[in-house]
Amino acid sequence: MLTQSGTNSAAEAAILSETDPLAAFTDRSLLIVDDDKPFSTRLARAMESRGYHVQVAESVAEGVSAVEAHAPAFAVIDMRLGDGNGLDVIARLKERRPEARGVILTGYGNIATAVTAVKLGAFDYLAKPADADEIHGTLMAQPGERADPPENPMSADRVRWEHIQRVYELCGRNVSETARRLNMHRRTLQRILAKRAPR
Repeated sequence: MLTQSGTNSAAEAAILSETDPLAAFTDRSLLIVDDDKPFSTRLARAMESRGYHVQVAESVAEGVSAVEAHAPAFAVIDMRLGDGNGLDVIARLKERRPEARGVILTGYGNIATAVTAVKLGAFDYLAKPADADEIHGTLMAQPGERADPPENPMSADRVRWEHIQRVYELCGRNVSETARRLNMHRRTLQRILAKRAPR
């Protein structure tokens, strides 16, 4: 169960939790389930630097197995995985540890499904690409409250660029296949890929 540390007085704990909300939790275990290895590696490092004890899984099977071995206090789970749906992992986590805070990551086309995920037990959902600050803020939000918006969110141009880059990588850097999947002209895609990332 997620409990507040008993080593501080109530007043000290309140002050500490304002500056570092994670300090209020004695169990800081975090499971990341995502088959996008570069993304999960970056996120794991970023979350470890914020004080989480991170474990990474790359599939529904690995995620469920990790939950069975030790149900974490926190989880970040991609909706679409190579061997199925991340909802299976969140459902198992809520069975094993009802108070766990699980965030579902979803592509823009799956927002309606993500709302269903929240009804099934996810703490919240975020659209990809989500950064570590957004994910941490969402995990630390009070139940029933939305996380504060990020101070410097990615611009719409940057979000679009990140999405194109992700599809490009998933297509094995095949320009023609990426253009087909994005319903985009091949030359238009090549121009975008040749440019530097927008701010």
